[in-house]
Amino acid sequence: MALVHVKDLVKNFQNTKVIKGISFKLEAGKCIALIGANGAGKTTTLKMLSGLLKPSGGQVIFEGEKAGEDIRRFIGYLPQHPVFYDWMTAREFLEYTGKLSGLTSRKAKERSNELLELVGIADAKNRRIGKYSGGMKQRLGIAQAIVHKPKLILLDEPVSALDPFGRREVLELLETLKLEATILFSTHILNDAEEVCEEILFLHDGEIVESGSMDDFREKYQQSKIDLTFQVSAKKHISTLADDPNIISVKVEGNKASILANDIQAVKGVVLSKAVEENWPLYKFEISSISLEDIFMKVVRK
Repeated sequence: MALVHVKDLVKNFQNTKVIKGISFKLEAGKCIALIGANGAGKTTTLKMLSGLLKPSGGQVIFEGEKAGEDIRRFIGYLPQHPVFYDWMTAREFLEYTGKLSGLTSRKAKERSNELLELVGIADAKNRRIGKYSGGMKQRLGIAQAIVHKPKLILLDEPVSALDPFGRREVLELLETLKLEATILFSTHILNDAEEVCEEILFLHDGEIVESGSMDDFREKYQQSKIDLTFQVSAKKHISTLADDPNIISVKVEGNKASILANDIQAVKGVVLSKAVEENWPLYKFEISSISLEDIFMKVVRK
């Protein structure tokens, strides 16, 4: 069941149309990635969904929404660069934001303790936020976004500024959170989306150019890769493959070559036959499925 319907959403800044009539649905209980390059319109889209930015046109409709109801109470939002009161402790901050969200003092205190455990910073709950690491601040920001138990959690680039350890912490937290709410997070780090999301929206130049699951994409594009590593330069050995009708592209970098194929079995046979016939000095032969990055690059270049 769809939790949110986005219909023909538009945003203009003066004479520039930044978001160009996008439409999509967010299914309840799923984790969805909004993927796009810098400047694609990801932050603008999330701000409109959160109610922080008024659309120039279109609608954002919540399932079961009543006329005149403030949908912001159903939404938790974490901006790309969250700002905290550094002199506060995490416990004080969550109690404060809980009361701002309408919780009683007692409920805000209970919820604060619950969330500090959930996001894994309970041991540092009485430490001033100014002393927190980047990963700890992101965890606290996510806790703030869900303090009022929203139906929809919007996260703007939640891991882009983190080191590998902080990134891993936040991705593991998202795996837990998606059991309780619908999550939409923006990112340009494609591996993160591939790891934790069931659905993906590709945003390019203010338009949704493709959407679906990884299985949908793999079935639609039906492409796989053969990665070759030679002991010498790869160029002269694979130059004759470019004319094969089952080969989409051949990319060469030094002693490495990557072959994108429509029919992987047919191309595999051709490559292995040539390798044997011409005695290729191969170091590695590997078949891999098309990645989210491959799909994204193909979609935006249409």
